[in-house]
Amino acid sequence: MNLFTDIRELVLDCLGAMVAAGGLPGGLDTAAVTVEPPRDAGHGDMATNAAMVLAKPAGLKPRDIAEGLAARLGEDARIASAEVAGPGFLNLRLEPSAWGGLVHEALANPAYGRSDMGAGQRVNVEFVSANPTGPLHVAHARHVAVGDALASLLDYAGYEVTREYYINDGGAQVDTLARSVYLRYLEAHGEAVEFAEGTYPGDYLIDVGEELKALHGDAFVGQPEEVWLDEVRAFATQAMLEGIKTDLAAVGVTMDRYFSEKSLYGTGRIEAAIERLRDKGLIYRGVLEPPKGRVPDDWEPREQTLFRSTAHGDDVDRPIMKSDGAWTYFAPDIAYHFDKIERGYDQLIDVLGADHGGYVKRMKAAVAALSDGAVPLDVKLIQLVKLWKNGEPFKMSKRAGTFVTMADMVELVGPDVMRFHMLTRKNDAPLDFDFDKVTEQSKDNPVFYVQYAHARVKSVLRKAAAMGCDTDAETLAGQGPVPLAEEELALARKIGEWPRLVEIAARLHEPHRVAFYLYELASELHGLWNRGNDEPALRFLQEGDSAATQAKIALPAATAIVISHGLGILGVTPVDEMR
Repeated sequence: MNLFTDIRELVLDCLGAMVAAGGLPGGLDTAAVTVEPPRDAGHGDMATNAAMVLAKPAGLKPRDIAEGLAARLGEDARIASAEVAGPGFLNLRLEPSAWGGLVHEALANPAYGRSDMGAGQRVNVEFVSANPTGPLHVAHARHVAVGDALASLLDYAGYEVTREYYINDGGAQVDTLARSVYLRYLEAHGEAVEFAEGTYPGDYLIDVGEELKALHGDAFVGQPEEVWLDEVRAFATQAMLEGIKTDLAAVGVTMDRYFSEKSLYGTGRIEAAIERLRDKGLIYRGVLEPPKGRVPDDWEPREQTLFRSTAHGDDVDRPIMKSDGAWTYFAPDIAYHFDKIERGYDQLIDVLGADHGGYVKRMKAAVAALSDGAVPLDVKLIQLVKLWKNGEPFKMSKRAGTFVTMADMVELVGPDVMRFHMLTRKNDAPLDFDFDKVTEQSKDNPVFYVQYAHARVKSVLRKAAAMGCDTDAETLAGQGPVPLAEEELALARKIGEWPRLVEIAARLHEPHRVAFYLYELASELHGLWNRGNDEPALRFLQEGDSAATQAKIALPAATAIVISHGLGILGVTPVDEMR
């Protein structure tokens, strides 16, 4: 139940009645009419812009429309008052029973907040997609948190979601991996080795070298590269991928599909995608303009095979084939996204590192061309994470060689803290991860603050049960709409915002909004608790009065349910006790 949607429907019904009565002309476009929380909570519970957006097409003054609309809205039992503000904004105050009804709904309906907005549309969310050359590092941790929470959010909002990992196993980096593993293999046979610049010297390959020895013995020792490269490359890539799957499982992430870039080569799939673009007149031979700014000394104009990406919003056309006839890295990416389109997805989402900023327009152009504009692609760029401890930049992994692993981070703070904190900033904003702050027990630590709110409610319910109260959600819902004191309305209103928040966050592909909302909900719960310290009538536990307590605990119980739903979207386990 989305009360904001319901009140918007009421506004539209009232506008329709005004048309029928001759107070408004017919045929007005009401798509831009909104009902939202006002910027200033002191102005009411909701505000609508109906009069402002309809005044010009209706040929009327905004205030005249607003006054007529206010009179009709005031006839609804849920509306306590409808007040015209300024030139024609309309502020609405709802009866407390409307908010109490939502608290009851949260208790009675296990799916409270879930939406059918997605209507079963199929969405592919590709995230992490790290090169299979080493363990996941701290930057990937943010990709994990954003991508998995986004997938869960979309599922919660009624979409059919596929989580997908693109294995970058078709480029030169996997050959470098194979050569690095071969050095560890030789080392396992007692040989002294030296890692050349560009190879991967991290200790994480020691075990892989040992496993290769166990599998092949000394068969590859002293052999030229052409003898062992293919075999070692396949073995090493699979070993790295298994390690990545283990890292993902440790933070509760399971991919629905792993797609190999290598599977695109030699199978005609790249050629088929490019041919599709060629059929649309978007592949041609041409010469690009020199790059903007300072032109490199080795740049020279040369004819290339190009994709006319400018026809679909890109800044320049893009090469898809090198002068030696090999594909550019962009060609398999085109084929990969063509494969997604062919699999019947209605939307595509790529979660990529900030260094892919120049990649966005060209890939969107390719998807638009291949799908005839029917399949939108949203690229979420993830900014870097800076680690801090004791007020200083923090480095901790020797095993990885040159980077901090996600596994190290999880070992120090746990998956819940990692995942929640990674969503305390929007994906395109830099994020500081301070190991001291994310584990401190204070209001300034959003992870603790939200978890503490849930645990505090669970403590209340345990104590209420000891008083003889029935704390089961179904029983609490059976008590009917929750009567609310004036001081309790702020918390009830926040509970009422949950369904609206879900739809907004899902529509914008912004899971961080869930984390922000949970902090605000927790703040209202803690604030009401603190007021109860001074005003006994506001306490959830009414000492010596189990009947009053039975009625009071419905509000915090509903709060805990919503917190649990929200944390579930973020992949965080709600706690019943703080330790």
